[in-house]
Amino acid sequence: MKLNLKVWRQENKDAKGKFENYTIDEIHGDMSFLEMMDVLNNELVEKGIEPVEFDHDCREGICGMCSMQINGEPHGPDRRITTCQLHMRKFKNGDTITIEPFRANAFPVVKDLTVDRSAFDRIQQAGGYISVNTSGNTQDANSLPIEKESADMAFNAATCIGCGACVAACKNASAMLFTSAKVSQYALLPQGKVEATERVLNMVDQMDKEGFGNCTNTGACEIECPKGISLENIARLNREYLAASLKG
Repeated sequence: MKLNLKVWRQENKDAKGKFENYTIDEIHGDMSFLEMMDVLNNELVEKGIEPVEFDHDCREGICGMCSMQINGEPHGPDRRITTCQLHMRKFKNGDTITIEPFRANAFPVVKDLTVDRSAFDRIQQAGGYISVNTSGNTQDANSLPIEKESADMAFNAATCIGCGACVAACKNASAMLFTSAKVSQYALLPQGKVEATERVLNMVDQMDKEGFGNCTNTGACEIECPKGISLENIARLNREYLAASLKG
């Protein structure tokens, strides 16, 4: 399969980036998108051209690092996958593929397709934890009964890998789906009740400080999320925030 690649190249966050065109051949449908990028980079190195920089680690859809905007869609033209799980059989011989970084003011470009998503880390650090008394005997994990429905919803929220596809898909670059998932995974469990008020206020405040936009419930975030995080979490975040605000 022969493809025409239109790849965003940018030296650093302060440089002016632009698209560069590359033609690549002998791409097999069973290759992952990142394997195709590896082939491209090998060819660029052989030609004395600096390879395209992009993030990746596990290549198993677990770490969320391989964030690329492919033909205008976060992680490309498939659902419930990360870029590393996208296979080249989704494209046809002769296709032109536009590859660029996730676009958001809160995700500044580091180089080429790599962006700085440490804003997510700071939101998590603002309240994404629980207090546990570790003195004496460790509390048994089964000592607190939890309804299965609540446990299931908490686990579903906790599957968020923080890839940033929700931000890239949103017309306002909102981080509400990510933040709501991190709030929900604790708000649904009794262990998370102690810091509930402080958690939601601090995490939303940090989200705003990072420069993410407002949520308009368009729903693109849920559609593009590799883990299918539900919009219900945003509704829960709003309820938690309202309750915390009234307590304050």
